[in-house]
Amino acid sequence: MLIRHAPQFSSSEITPERFYLDRRSFIAGAGALVLGAGAAEAAVPQGQPLKAARNEMLSLKEPATKIESATTYNNFYEFGVNKEDPARLAGSFKTRPWTVKVDGLVAKPKTFDVDELLRAFPLEERVYSLRCVEAWSMIIPWIGFPLAALLKRVEPTSQAKYVAFTTLLDPEQFPGQKKGFFNLGGLDWPYTEGLRVDEAMHPLTLLTVGMYGQVLPNQNGAPVRVVIPWKYGFKSAKSLVRISLVADQPKTAWNTAASQEYGFYCNVNPEVSHPRWSQATERRIGELRRRNTLMFNGYGDQVASLYTGMDLKKFY
Repeated sequence: MLIRHAPQFSSSEITPERFYLDRRSFIAGAGALVLGAGAAEAAVPQGQPLKAARNEMLSLKEPATKIESATTYNNFYEFGVNKEDPARLAGSFKTRPWTVKVDGLVAKPKTFDVDELLRAFPLEERVYSLRCVEAWSMIIPWIGFPLAALLKRVEPTSQAKYVAFTTLLDPEQFPGQKKGFFNLGGLDWPYTEGLRVDEAMHPLTLLTVGMYGQVLPNQNGAPVRVVIPWKYGFKSAKSLVRISLVADQPKTAWNTAASQEYGFYCNVNPEVSHPRWSQATERRIGELRRRNTLMFNGYGDQVASLYTGMDLKKFY
């Protein structure tokens, strides 16, 4: 769906473009993240090691983005709208104790302690491309296990058609959730996202607890998030506290706030532009050149069959 009228949000409020358009930000961003000039000065996060064997069948054969970039250039609006806000403000975020409730249309609802999840399912590392709606991308070695493994354990009923994700609501820890901290034009908290059941059960969909061989850093969605590599990054909800199986398509945060810009599906599709810029090309963090955006972020061979017969410009 290509809607050309101007939305009610400023670009700086929702998806800032200053990384490309503002010279000072370009120097800070392109200099540090692209050329690596700032990488030598940035402290590499030293989190708790997390061992996992790499799943070569589901991993890209490309060099990973530098960890300094992947952990300091983030979208995590609970901490603020600027890319550096999560790394700057997430240090004191408490990820223990932490539980994830899995409920809804399931035969065996259960609340899992996050450490129980780490013990219950074999962990594997997968190198995925994370593509953002702002036309930049990263290559990240994630650690986790298939979301399908967790969902099968709770036994979804035949009435379950969708999976709804809910993130933590805690304004004391998430300054971005405080009233008046900033205005996103109606973004409701807690952050919510959703998938169809078949998308959630797809082998590529990863319930993620780590990256770069260590426990997931706070600014990257600790202690547990979902990663769906063929969709835009904001679909991969962070700091999850609830996963619900439901019959009807769930409301999602950005689709509710700006449906003309953010659809429910949000599959990476170079033929569907954001109303304010093209998504036909992207720039990989760590590179100066732009590259063509790939349909389904390059995972078409694995996931295109999920959308057979769908108009992907209408169901964007």
